Amino acid sequence: MSRVPLSRKRKRGKWHTRLERCSRPAYNDDVFLSPWRARPCPSPSSSAHHLIWTAYGCWLPNDPRGSGSTTIRKDVLREVGELHHGRKQVQPPASEERRFYQQATPLLRHAVLTFGENECLQLGNAFAEVIAAERYTCWACAIMPDHVHVLLRKHKHSAETMIEALKQDSRAGLVEGHFRSLDHPTWSEGGWKVFLDHPDEVWRTLRYIEKNPLPLGEAVQSWAFVTPYDGWPLHLGHSPQSPYARRLREVGRYP
Repeated sequence: MSRVPLSRKRKRGKWHTRLERCSRPAYNDDVFLSPWRARPCPSPSSSAHHLIWTAYGCWLPNDPRGSGSTTIRKDVLREVGELHHGRKQVQPPASEERRFYQQATPLLRHAVLTFGENECLQLGNAFAEVIAAERYTCWACAIMPDHVHVLLRKHKHSAETMIEALKQDSRAGLVEGHFRSLDHPTWSEGGWKVFLDHPDEVWRTLRYIEKNPLPLGEAVQSWAFVTPYDGWPLHLGHSPQSPYARRLREVGRYP
């Protein structure tokens, strides 16, 4: 896992100390999970990133649902299922998925650990530190037992850099809080990124993220680091001649 550039504020702060303690990456059986639906890079009109990543061992390369992986790093995992690059159009029944993980989980180097209430609060605190230090704007966040959804405004950092910043500091926080051992990866490597070009796409994604906890019988999550979305870059009072407005006009998506 490569280190990401840290702002001067984070380098001087307590989170840098935590990162130094956890700077040696733990062995991870997963491979980089490239996005299924996202373009390889944002377009000039992209205004937001929908970022998703999973807890360690919760979406393996040969998951029967398909994955963004191109290789299986751990040879013994090949015995429990074939690799399918990309999400399958016809999804397997839940029983097949359960059977796959019953066979695959014992083969992993580390325990597959999900996040309880206290772990989620610790993750939220870590996310808040990163978002404040790096001056990210977060419009939605859902910390689920086995994965995370974050909706961030476009930033000078790439989507990959933002994912790694959030993952690195949150893993360090869990280790310091004694929720994870130092040698446990906490997260799968990489993640998914979906680039959003228009406020309609941002609103749709925001509602999707907010509703994520509902099927588990949980309430919509509320985080202090989440900023209410105002329709940016087509917010009230925006300039019709702004670079975003002009680009959207060029492709017939303005207003």
